[in-house]
Amino acid sequence: MALLGACGSLIPQGRGGPAPGTASARASAPSRPAMPVASAPRSYAPRPEDMGCIADLGASGARFDLLPDIYAAPGCNKLGTVQLMALAGDRAPLSVANLGPVKCHVAKAFGDWARFGVDRAAREILGSPVTRIETMGSYACRTVAGTDRLSAHARAEAIDVSAFVLGDGRRIVLKRDWHGGDAATREFLRVVHKSACKRFGTVLGPEYNAAHQDHFHLEGVGAKFCR
Repeated sequence: MALLGACGSLIPQGRGGPAPGTASARASAPSRPAMPVASAPRSYAPRPEDMGCIADLGASGARFDLLPDIYAAPGCNKLGTVQLMALAGDRAPLSVANLGPVKCHVAKAFGDWARFGVDRAAREILGSPVTRIETMGSYACRTVAGTDRLSAHARAEAIDVSAFVLGDGRRIVLKRDWHGGDAATREFLRVVHKSACKRFGTVLGPEYNAAHQDHFHLEGVGAKFCR
């Protein structure tokens, strides 16, 4: 199936999408300086309930666009979402691949995990920083596989991570390296999985079931479920 297919089945989507001309936003770096990325003016004002999160996300050093609210289909929406283009690392910005709209609070957890959980673990365990996190996407109007219950992806509240690219050129792939990588690579993947469990509400990985053998499913920031 196409990207994001492992987590659920697609259901019809309504028309609509981000309006053209979105812009980027970033505030000052935190007290322990991150490597910032370029900023640009916003063209969409955040909802009042999202303003605190948007400010925190900007202060983290991330570069992102604010997206318009869209109701795509019954139960499927993109409310209070952002489009992440880059995340701040300790030494250099981190790029993200194939990532669509994400709820702000999930984007903030993702940015913190990328910097403090992933990049630092890579430097400590593998001897090289992470330069890119590859994903299978975020928003998709669909149900959870085998059920009629809407997935968290239908509300842009989940991200599926499939691989990490290091500064020395190595590419760590979940499907191949969770069991088949060398000892250091396997340790790295288990450390970042454990780190994700501290920041996201639901984290599913290769040990959960066959549908997640090739990615980490990172969902929400509420009640904890880690497998």
